[in-house]
Amino acid sequence: MTTARGLVPVRRVVRIGVTGLAHAGKTVLLTSVAANLLAAGAGLPALPALAARLAGRRLRVSVAPAGATDLPRFDTASHLSALARDPPAWPARTQAISLLALDLEIAQPGLFSAFPARRVRLELLDYPGEWLLDLPLLGLGFGAWSAATLRRLEKRREAADFLGFVGALPTRAPADEKLARSGHQLYRALLARLRDEAGLCLLQPGRFLMPAPGGEPPWLEFFPFPGEGPLAGLLRSRYEAYVATVRTQLFSPAFARMEGLVVLVDLLSALHGGPAAFADAAAALAEVAEALRWRGLAGLPDWLSTLLGLGISRVAFVASKADHVADRQRGNLAALAAALTRLPMGRFVRTASFAVAAVRCTEDVVWTLDSHPVSAVRGRVVGAERAGRSYPGEVPDKPPGPEFWAHPFLELPDFEPMRLPLDGRGGVPNVNLDALLGFLLEDAL
Repeated sequence: MTTARGLVPVRRVVRIGVTGLAHAGKTVLLTSVAANLLAAGAGLPALPALAARLAGRRLRVSVAPAGATDLPRFDTASHLSALARDPPAWPARTQAISLLALDLEIAQPGLFSAFPARRVRLELLDYPGEWLLDLPLLGLGFGAWSAATLRRLEKRREAADFLGFVGALPTRAPADEKLARSGHQLYRALLARLRDEAGLCLLQPGRFLMPAPGGEPPWLEFFPFPGEGPLAGLLRSRYEAYVATVRTQLFSPAFARMEGLVVLVDLLSALHGGPAAFADAAAALAEVAEALRWRGLAGLPDWLSTLLGLGISRVAFVASKADHVADRQRGNLAALAAALTRLPMGRFVRTASFAVAAVRCTEDVVWTLDSHPVSAVRGRVVGAERAGRSYPGEVPDKPPGPEFWAHPFLELPDFEPMRLPLDGRGGVPNVNLDALLGFLLEDAL
């Protein structure tokens, strides 16, 4: 784009990773961001807080051409069409890395309005949530990881078969390929069961649940083992190869260029699941937050990485499904996410916590419960003929103590999405999405 002054504005690329713990709504968030930014670029009131931030400046948004990138594109159209159905349906989960790329043109403010619009390419990298839990492994040796994992599994009845297998092995078991494969298969099946049946999050390694594209290398076949003999040596070497691969991928072009990160977590479902489910989610989130405190690139100190524009400079921890509680509870939900991650992270990383519903399902209502008025929500449960009300309980603003579990959350209904205005062309109803975007794009705006 060349102006009458002959100036060609330089496009700035802002790449943000979007990831999260299991079932937190990553696909829904990306779909909503795309739909609402495109609607805002068309002049529709999809993101009022972002529009206020622009203070009347023109915003144009378009889907960026794929070009020669080797990253698969996020399929916004199919995900949005699911939400636009009658009745609406939730988009299918994404199963691999993909990229959502949007081109933004932002008019200059005030006296600078005659200058060329600022051009920003917003790249949102859809990063599998299962892989997020591999980050803490970068600082753990095989022995420490095995001990911590086995301690957690001792509390789970689902782990009886795997723990029986490990317990029957002699400390100095031989480095036998069949033993390694059998243990790996038992452990991998256990992780899937803990995710799908128990709803747990802290399941490592993440690529056992979400394999990388392509064939699986032989060194992937390992499992936690407390021994010191030849089998332990084989498993340790494979674990170290796995961790080395994770570290290499972090410095690949796809990840090394990220300057922002969104970490999604469904804290409401964790609270509803009871003390064990909440403790698991809290531990997973704390481990991820601790791993993100390390941000040096190839040994560079934080200040130099920041000066050179390398590494993540903004992290948003997002509690999803915020519309499942009334507005007066959402501040507590964001505060709980902050408490679990122990914000802030450091001098050179800006962090914030948010309570967001990327696709709104409910509206706030006052409901009389046991003769007392309570702030509740109303929405249509999937498969129901009419809308119903829900009051899940009070959200704590810090990790709850024993007294909280004496009065646990009520049922969290499976609400269907609200109908979309203009079949999605008018954006997607949401809660606090524009506040999140304002934080992530503050420098660009």
